[in-house]
Amino acid sequence: MAGVLNSILSYVVGTPQSEPMREDQVINNAGGYVWEVSDINRLRRFMCLGSEGGTYYVGEKELGLENAQCIRRMIMNGEGEKVVNEIKTFSVEGRTAKQNPILFALAICARDKDLKTKQAAYKVLDDVCRIPTHLFAFLELCEKLSRGTGWGRAHRRAVQDWYKRKSGKQLALAVTKYRQRNGWTHRDVLRLAHIKATKKPTAAVLKYIIKGLKVAREDFAIDEEADMDTENEKEEKETAQVLEFLTAVEEAKEAHEEEKVVQLIEKHRLVREHVPTQFLSSKLIWQALLREMPMTAMIRNLGKMTSIELLSDELSDEVSMVCEQLQCEESLKKARIHPFNVLLALKTYQSGHGDKGKLNWQPNKLIMNALDDAFYASFKNVEPTDKRFMLALDVSGSMSCNIHGASNVSAYCASAAMSMVTVRTEKNSHTVAFSHTMVPLKINASMKLTEVINEMKRIPMGATNCSLPMIHALKNNIPIDVFIVYTDCETWCGNVQPVEALRQYREKMNIDAKLIVCGMTSTGFTIADPDDTGMLDIAGFDSAAPEVIRNFIMGFI
Repeated sequence: MAGVLNSILSYVVGTPQSEPMREDQVINNAGGYVWEVSDINRLRRFMCLGSEGGTYYVGEKELGLENAQCIRRMIMNGEGEKVVNEIKTFSVEGRTAKQNPILFALAICARDKDLKTKQAAYKVLDDVCRIPTHLFAFLELCEKLSRGTGWGRAHRRAVQDWYKRKSGKQLALAVTKYRQRNGWTHRDVLRLAHIKATKKPTAAVLKYIIKGLKVAREDFAIDEEADMDTENEKEEKETAQVLEFLTAVEEAKEAHEEEKVVQLIEKHRLVREHVPTQFLSSKLIWQALLREMPMTAMIRNLGKMTSIELLSDELSDEVSMVCEQLQCEESLKKARIHPFNVLLALKTYQSGHGDKGKLNWQPNKLIMNALDDAFYASFKNVEPTDKRFMLALDVSGSMSCNIHGASNVSAYCASAAMSMVTVRTEKNSHTVAFSHTMVPLKINASMKLTEVINEMKRIPMGATNCSLPMIHALKNNIPIDVFIVYTDCETWCGNVQPVEALRQYREKMNIDAKLIVCGMTSTGFTIADPDDTGMLDIAGFDSAAPEVIRNFIMGFI
């Protein structure tokens, strides 16, 4: 093997990766020389990948602080509104797997001294914090960042608007589905924000939060004899519907028979959070919930529903319903289902047990196949370019770390899944794996994600040499238009730097090849030269990554 490697390396000459090639290079966490990611790209990486669990070389705490400094640098450079726009775009378009990094970035902007940045942050609060869980997390982060200095006028007004802009029905569902998170309750928020509702349906919900259902019903009882115009009649009708829903929620709490809970679910569209714990092992209850269950909740509860045998029979209506939903691209897009969350659900469901507790199930093959289809469907605008690709997957030791805090999805597994999006889209693609040596990777468009990941597990890990894909293509005279390297950029092994290998490949093959570095962790490094317009650095698990890649290859960006 050493002889083959030396033969390959002889095709290129340059600067060892453990030494700087140019003055603008920096040393990475592994001791190799690379480039710093620009602040805007670092922000995007952080929002997509977070810093949960850190990487093989640096810890979570250090990465979090580094990314916070990146945001503050942009604000100091007058780019605070640009940061907020990025936060809103990534959140609204569902381009991130988890909301916490986005909320952290928004809280930094909201608590900054720059007035324009602060105003922009509070302006998008509704767009980013779509459910109470997000709002509570945002408020907690703001408290920590400001160290208990209190609620200013802008902060209070933004929170007031969050509650007041929702219809009575929307607010009633939100406050009963998410009663408390992160040590916060709605009563805490109302006390601090001093919210005064101008519309009766909203006021009825706020009264319910503070005083309970009985007082809310008494204070907002409909006067049948009062004269009402059309607008008042509409408001009174919605208030009555809100109180009826809240009554159903309270009745479900006190119910002793599952038939009663089923009736309330079917009539008032109650959700899992409204169901008392003692009924959450009932097949009838879950059958009723499934009919109107939101996509995210359905994916999260596939294991539970299989464990109680609701999804065990492959010929059942429930299995057909679940598979149809998972394979509906429009439904996935509407629910903002992120590809990483589908991958996580697939890996968890396939395992037959949860990460915590004693929940076990026998996986249903139809559902596993549907989850596989859902993974590809959850990416945005995947269209072929008809270019020649080499997909190079880093399988070095540092890629064994889990990403997004997921106990069963490593960076190398995630990169395998990402690469399959291109394999399924582009007819002319070569796939290889590398660490300190090249390893053939036999995957094809017909393979399921589980098969690809199992193939990856057979590959031994080693040190990192990100120049090997270009050297391999040059050595074997393989014509390539686009190299995509999936890596954490902790490259250090090798006698030539990746950019030098690419440039020598371009010169000797007479092909203006492009290099895309798909960063699988949120470190601040890239092997892509920022001064080379033929190189692009992107965050790995951005759901819009295939679209960005295509636009770059076709020369649109």
